Amino acid sequence: MKTRRYFLKTSTATIALPFLESMGFRRFASAASQAPGSSPKRMVFMGMGFGVTASEWYPDITTPGYDYKLPEVLSPLAKHKQDITIFQNLEHAHSRDGHSGSTFWLTGADRYAIPGQDFHNTISVDQLAAEQLGKETRLTSITMDPDNTNGHGPGSISWNRQGKPVAGLPNPVALYHKLFSGDTMSLEERQALLADDRSALDTVLSDARSMKKGLTKTDKDKLDEYFDSIREIELRISKDEKWLHVPKKKPTDPVKEPSQSLEGYPEVEMVYDLMIAAMQVDACRVFSYRLPGDSFVESLGSSYTVHNLSHHPGSPERTNDSKMRDSAHAKLVARFIEKTKASKEPDGSTLYDNLALTLGSNLRAVHSLNNCPTLITGGGAGFQHGRHLVMEKETPLCNLWLSILQGSGVQANAFGDSTGKIDELFVA
Repeated sequence: MKTRRYFLKTSTATIALPFLESMGFRRFASAASQAPGSSPKRMVFMGMGFGVTASEWYPDITTPGYDYKLPEVLSPLAKHKQDITIFQNLEHAHSRDGHSGSTFWLTGADRYAIPGQDFHNTISVDQLAAEQLGKETRLTSITMDPDNTNGHGPGSISWNRQGKPVAGLPNPVALYHKLFSGDTMSLEERQALLADDRSALDTVLSDARSMKKGLTKTDKDKLDEYFDSIREIELRISKDEKWLHVPKKKPTDPVKEPSQSLEGYPEVEMVYDLMIAAMQVDACRVFSYRLPGDSFVESLGSSYTVHNLSHHPGSPERTNDSKMRDSAHAKLVARFIEKTKASKEPDGSTLYDNLALTLGSNLRAVHSLNNCPTLITGGGAGFQHGRHLVMEKETPLCNLWLSILQGSGVQANAFGDSTGKIDELFVA
């Protein structure tokens, strides 16, 4: 199939361009406007490996449906309440390892399925989706895994058909260069470029200026907005890299020193921005992100590890910090929703309209594996949102994965231990 994507490319940078009518997309956009849903489908899976504040994260179980009260920790999502769905009673029947909150989240596999073998896994839902949705994109899928050595088992969030972990990118810098740097440029050269306050855009801007001569005002504005977004991301990364090798001064009285490198909350925020940039140029359609743990809560001012926070019951201090973490994740998801709603597709829809996003974990709290915290949003799978869905107890989480796959047009008759799709998602 002939690609509709265009690039500005030099030996040091490859900048994919957003869809522009002036560059041959007018006919496509016109046809697409008559066929809603013609823009590509995307999926994003955001994994919270150590669960949530179980007593505070879920709505009142006695108020299913549309007229439920959003929990305080999820209040940053209040503006988008009609665009989200919160589940109760989803779980993986085969999850028996309370320390692997990410390892089996997207697979639903039984770790001990093979006698005499202490570990077994199967393909994850993101990788199954990527086999079909990633055929026409430069990157089949993107996996982010900043905490790939947490001391609790194999770790990874994404798994291939052989049940082997898919290598994840460790940080936003690596993701940025995966998306926007030339393939022949070494990591050291890329870092030097940023350290010198030079942009990957600088090497292609002359071509961009020449190209603008044939664009409509709308396309010029769209291109400027896209380049400004990339430049902003570069500046943030550049500032971070300048601090990477600067020793931290220790105070006389031991206190927890705030991290000066890009970790935790600002790291997640940047990864989300890069995911959106990748969607805008259709570089990738399937994303999985094992959200950072200790660095995230540290960036919020907590002195506890995420493992300690998962054991918050009975401790007011841990419970408070756990709630603070949950609210921070909600705030970041709300920002993601807003930015994808503001990003237009060629057919007049938005990125949000064509996206299926899941925030969750197969670990609830402590080492409990039932009632997996699960929040979904986006219009890409055709779901009817705005509800608190209380399922029958022990409903397979894989039923949701199957629903996302089928709703997004991925051919799949079953997934993991699914018993069928969740019909309630497709009816108002």
